[in-house]
Amino acid sequence: MEVVQVLHMNKGNGDTSYAKNSTVQKKIISFGKIIIEEALLELSSNYDIDSMGIADLGCSTGPNTLSVISEIMDIVRATSGHLRLPVPEFRLFFNDLYSNDFNYLFTLLPAFYKMLKEEKGIGLASSQCFISGVPGSFYGRLFPSNSLHFVYSFSSLHWLSQVPVGLESYAVKHLNKGKVYISKSSPQSVVNAYSSQFQADFSKFIKSRSQELVPGGRMVLSFLGRKSIDPTTEDGCYQWELLAEALMSLVKEGLIEEEKVASFNAPYYAPCAEELKVEILKEGSFIIDRLEAFEVDWDGGAVADTHTEQGKMMVGERVAKTIRAVVESMLESHFRMGQETMDVLFIKFAEIVGNHLSKTRTKYINFVISLVRKG
Repeated sequence: MEVVQVLHMNKGNGDTSYAKNSTVQKKIISFGKIIIEEALLELSSNYDIDSMGIADLGCSTGPNTLSVISEIMDIVRATSGHLRLPVPEFRLFFNDLYSNDFNYLFTLLPAFYKMLKEEKGIGLASSQCFISGVPGSFYGRLFPSNSLHFVYSFSSLHWLSQVPVGLESYAVKHLNKGKVYISKSSPQSVVNAYSSQFQADFSKFIKSRSQELVPGGRMVLSFLGRKSIDPTTEDGCYQWELLAEALMSLVKEGLIEEEKVASFNAPYYAPCAEELKVEILKEGSFIIDRLEAFEVDWDGGAVADTHTEQGKMMVGERVAKTIRAVVESMLESHFRMGQETMDVLFIKFAEIVGNHLSKTRTKYINFVISLVRKG
């Protein structure tokens, strides 16, 4: 599976689209807003910027993308007013992989521009806004040297650039049979492969941003991780454990081949805080200003009694839609599933998730890191 070509959130705004099923990501964004505000206050207070370069890495599509940039612009405008400085012009860059639904995102721009002009006065002669799409992998250079002042990324850096070496679908021997990610039953070689791939990718990400950000520039990163140094703990991998269970149920029904499950490994990694610190310090271009961890409900905090059948079903379906909006492109590419089989898979996954959450309220762990580019 070529991750760069295949991975994208579900397109459009239909029932299974990312735009309609990104409540968890919206919750994650809310946790990071105060840290973004702190970073921008420091940046604006220490630098007189005429033209501010801002990049959203892994922007995806839908309303979350534009709501974040709108708040960033509000913070910069307010800080400029407080410091009695002119509001800078904004150069906004939306980045994601080539197959991202940029078209849907761009259809939202006319209303966004209208709102900026009418509510914020941006787009008038005194303050301009220029928006560009930048397709490509953020595990390499995307922008000219010293062209950015602020970079942020939400719910993206847990995706790897590729399936770890040795675990590809074409590997001679499948090492992680019956699982799609790190599991308690996974051999140590699988754990090591995932860890090594994360280290290589995150190092490339940090190195690339160190060249693109101006000295003193700021970066806020938010993505899923785990509390424990043990990568097999539930908070780091259990959603994948349950998805593997749903896939194996389709194998038993003859809907997909067991060999296909054995050869699928998700290009995903949930790091612990220690792993993040090691790679940032090793690269050496950034100072860690803040590193916070938050718990997030799998369903984004829906109010439902999971001890009732109706509550279990509601929560399970909500989680299943969220996961489907994110992983369907990969499953479709690897398993060559038709729509009907995909529907069956996520109905089963919803049932499994509902039963699981009725017994224990497993949560995601989400990190928010604020970094300063050394001068």
